[in-house]
Amino acid sequence: MELSAGIQASLAGRYASALFDLASEAGTVSSVESDLDKLDAALRESGELRALIRNPEIKRSQIANVMAGIADHLALSPLTKNFLGVLASNRRVADLPGMIRAFAAIAAAQRGEVQAEVASAHPLSDSQLGELESRLRAREGRTVKLKSRVDPDLLGGLVVTIGSKRIDSSIRTRLNSLAQAMKSA
Repeated sequence: MELSAGIQASLAGRYASALFDLASEAGTVSSVESDLDKLDAALRESGELRALIRNPEIKRSQIANVMAGIADHLALSPLTKNFLGVLASNRRVADLPGMIRAFAAIAAAQRGEVQAEVASAHPLSDSQLGELESRLRAREGRTVKLKSRVDPDLLGGLVVTIGSKRIDSSIRTRLNSLAQAMKSA
């Protein structure tokens, strides 16, 4: 498996790569990926949890207990639970969001997929997501795994990010471009 230099060089990438190797050996990559999706959702939903994992005043033992409790509550696999324990003991829990993204990228690369994030002003229907996925698959020449999110600041349109490429057709960007053009004139 060939990883991008950026993933290999980052701290989050090294931890994610180690977790991926362990999950591959155990045959639990999809289980760990599902666990990390649950953790990602919990982090997105809870501002308190995000603040807690970034708080340097929390003792290692306390953060380890919190992470063990979260793992039990979310019914995470033993490998993921142990991984969270290692992060807590190494004071690396604050880097968990980056590790989750890096693991997803590694797993997708292993499957021959590319990940894309689509931001829209309003939730997209399943048919709209399917159409977008098929167009991106044709453009990229490989399977595209879409993650969608709502960003009301866009006003309308879409912003699609595939790796380092960004396709921005949002109304906000068009209005900003128009405003810049009017200032220049």
